[in-house]
Amino acid sequence: MTLAATAQRTRERGATGWTGAALAGAAFAVTMLGTTLPTPLYPSYQSELGFGELLTTVIFSVYAVGVTVGLLSFGHWSDQIGRRPMLLAGLGLSALSAVVFLLPTALGWLFAGRVLSGLSAGIFTGTATAAIVDLAPRASRARASLLAAAVNMGGLGAGPLLAGVLAQYAPWPTRLCFVVDLGLLAVAGGCVLAVRDPVRPSAARSLRPRGVRVPREIRGVFTRAAIAGFAGFAVMGLFTAVSPAFLADVIGNTNRAVLGLVVICLFAASVLGQSLSTRVGGAALPVGCAGLIAGMALVGVSLPLASLPVLVAGAVVAGLGQGMSFRAGLASVSEAVAPEQRGAVTSTLFVTLYIGISIPVIGEGALATGIGLVPAGGLFAGLVAVLAVAALVLLLRES
Repeated sequence: MTLAATAQRTRERGATGWTGAALAGAAFAVTMLGTTLPTPLYPSYQSELGFGELLTTVIFSVYAVGVTVGLLSFGHWSDQIGRRPMLLAGLGLSALSAVVFLLPTALGWLFAGRVLSGLSAGIFTGTATAAIVDLAPRASRARASLLAAAVNMGGLGAGPLLAGVLAQYAPWPTRLCFVVDLGLLAVAGGCVLAVRDPVRPSAARSLRPRGVRVPREIRGVFTRAAIAGFAGFAVMGLFTAVSPAFLADVIGNTNRAVLGLVVICLFAASVLGQSLSTRVGGAALPVGCAGLIAGMALVGVSLPLASLPVLVAGAVVAGLGQGMSFRAGLASVSEAVAPEQRGAVTSTLFVTLYIGISIPVIGEGALATGIGLVPAGGLFAGLVAVLAVAALVLLLRES
């Protein structure tokens, strides 16, 4: 039997249906968990290396560079060479990122680890979502899409909680979580190998990077979804990059497990918001924008009050709004674009969203260096609310 025939038989074996989708989802959750593990560790890195809030936000944001490169350069490869090889490549990059964070702490390693983590997420975001939808029963594609979104956000939220608890209550505060992550990635690799590859490799391959483009006829739909999504992802960036400083310097709580709980409140609320968006229907996008506005108002109020409960309430309300607006916006773009252009346009939307998770956060870090955390955080919350208002106005005008 030839090597090609053996590889083909291997692809055709393995779990499918909801079992296969669950195994792929577990690998997806583990990979996304690894991307947010450093969140509660930034204060320790700052203390060891002597840098401030601005550089913290830059280190966080280079992750988005890796995601963007991964989306545009490799996001479409799984359609042509198969889902499994790309999922394994994503797991390998995630493991390499964890190894880098286990090395002696140095600024260059922090940047390298974040870029590798972003590349892993960029590959996994599209590939794992497609694999889950492909593997699930054909009549349950909508539920499979929700599962993919839930494990994505659930993994992102679980990372800070795991790292925070281990850093607070276990030895090796800045490294043990990455040892655990490597163990989880090994299990995730087994899950991927146990799943049937739903894609037969294409003989005619075009692996060149894709450009960002939006057809003229859907630019209105795209703009509304992009503005709301940009605002929502900026909120996620704020909580995962700057919340350690907010909790320690403004509220006076340095418990890293508490930090993990605050962050997971945001992501858990996002998962709930995505689930609720299907019930709300056509009103999900404006309702989500309203949730973002209300959540940012609570976050802005929590800072001068130095109130942890109000900050958590803001995280929950903003998370609900982010989840609803993100899922509704993504669905509206997917429905409006022609099938043969869907992959490219969806990638363009995600590039916009990941710009939202990086550039505004760096701006907040620069402001915090100049005018302090409380004024900078309040101004950031206000600007995100303004973006959500702009998206809401566009939606109301359209209706």
